[in-house]
Amino acid sequence: MTTNLHDKTKVKAFFDKDSNTFSYVVQDPTSSSCAIVDSVLDFDYASGGTYHKGADEIIAYVTTHKLKVEWLIETHVHADHLSAAPYIQKKLGGKIGIGAQITKVQKTFSQVFNEGADFLHDGSQFDYLFQDGETFYIGEMQCNAIHTPGHTPACFTHVIGDAVFVGDTLFMPDAGTARADFPGGDAGVLYDSVQKILALPEEHRIFMCHDYCPNGRELKYQTTVKEQRELNIHVKESISKKAFVELRETRDKTLAMPRLILPALQINMRAGHLPKPENNGLSYLKIPLNAFK
Repeated sequence: MTTNLHDKTKVKAFFDKDSNTFSYVVQDPTSSSCAIVDSVLDFDYASGGTYHKGADEIIAYVTTHKLKVEWLIETHVHADHLSAAPYIQKKLGGKIGIGAQITKVQKTFSQVFNEGADFLHDGSQFDYLFQDGETFYIGEMQCNAIHTPGHTPACFTHVIGDAVFVGDTLFMPDAGTARADFPGGDAGVLYDSVQKILALPEEHRIFMCHDYCPNGRELKYQTTVKEQRELNIHVKESISKKAFVELRETRDKTLAMPRLILPALQINMRAGHLPKPENNGLSYLKIPLNAFK
């Protein structure tokens, strides 16, 4: 028996100020089962140090509330933070899942970073690859995985009860949508993907992966399908696909690369695992010069 949608999904948000990222613990309202969405590994670029402050806060919450982690969901291969999924998995269990199109991302960036033959681009670094339209469960709560590419080829939106986790595909209505100029991105595809989200029931709650507080407003992480339909500055109902593509492509030309894109891609395409240590016991990341200028 599945959870009734009238029983609202329990959602606890965590915010990483350094990368401006929201992570979530998402709980079946009728059991202790939960999923963790888009966790963050703290990273100091100057020293190369990795830390677990944010991940430990999530672990403490799950432990205190005696929850059972079934899934560690990555909405896409993030370019702005490193995933803490393997660290959390060691402490709490659960399967690390991402969209099946991760293979396209891995193939592209294994070439950018000149990965050796031992780096497989078949998604096998993850425990589970979601398919478009797939139904899965957290406890008794029915969830749906929806392929929403455009920002990246592997972006997925996860509808968990009445809660919708969109990754970078959508921002708060006053901030619009994700950029579409990364390798494999496409503004027209992004527009079509957003329409899938806007077709969901209007009362469904949408949870952000980021919020950049336009015009100095307070930090926010939750909106609704109805608000996005009516107010989103890039894709509200009065905006055509042609107008969106022109707006998105023009804006993307003005955007700088995310600060952590180079370490983030190398870690996240490995499901959050560090590269294999070299003969001195240390793992290394590469800086491909002029690859993204």
